[in-house]
Amino acid sequence: MQALKRVAPHPYDQWIELGEKLRGFVNPATLPVAVKFLGDESEIPKKARRPLRDLKVKMAPCQGSAMARRYGWTMAFAQEDVACAIAAHNYGWERLTDKEGAIHFLTQMKYAVDEKAAESVLNDFPLLNLDRMPIVAYSPLERTKVEPDVVLIYVNPAQLMRLIHGATQRTGKPLESRFSGRAASCSEGVIGAYNDQDYKVVVPGNGDRVWASCQDHEMVMAVPAGKLADLVNGLEQTHRMGVRYPIPTYMKYEPEVGFTVPLADIFKKEELNKLFQR
Repeated sequence: MQALKRVAPHPYDQWIELGEKLRGFVNPATLPVAVKFLGDESEIPKKARRPLRDLKVKMAPCQGSAMARRYGWTMAFAQEDVACAIAAHNYGWERLTDKEGAIHFLTQMKYAVDEKAAESVLNDFPLLNLDRMPIVAYSPLERTKVEPDVVLIYVNPAQLMRLIHGATQRTGKPLESRFSGRAASCSEGVIGAYNDQDYKVVVPGNGDRVWASCQDHEMVMAVPAGKLADLVNGLEQTHRMGVRYPIPTYMKYEPEVGFTVPLADIFKKEELNKLFQR
């Protein structure tokens, strides 16, 4: 009798399982995204798409993240793939050597009232500082082709509440975040979570909305990979106690019309008259 072949475990099974659990507890409309800073091109997954090579265009990294979460594609960005000056500066593909042009942009676009405010904007951008030129991969967590450094989860406010429950369940401490509305998913989200190794709540920026299809209701939680298991465990523990998404609203009460007439009595003239005598 021929022996059954043993199926080798997927190298990223633990991350896929955490992604599936997130789906069960929070059910985001799009796929959570595994973000990985690769060492060189040899580490790019075989089936990953490159913007310039495969799609024939340069793109903003937030577009790559959007393709991962909406299409289920794995995307990889090197310097030659990037079409966003802010991301190029923040990720280290092309640091600003002369701030004059950036200050002019920020003041002319009215993001900053004057040059002093514009310089403050530039100085406050979180920067990724690696010992190499980064290659950034975005892959859907539930079928990831990379081991994440950071996980991005796009959610509505109620789902974000549940993620915060999960993130704070172990320590009880509230989350601290910063909000600028500028290049937020990549700078305050990916880079912020990676640099600080802490959860970040993000209000997506204008670029994420214009070029990467982020919707009006969407917010983001960026999770350093080392804390994802804690977050999922916190979700699981609170879920067991009835704190869940979709939110189970309280419905054990007798409905009334106009805060006066029981719904069961609306066909009784004397009861309905109470509504019009107020």
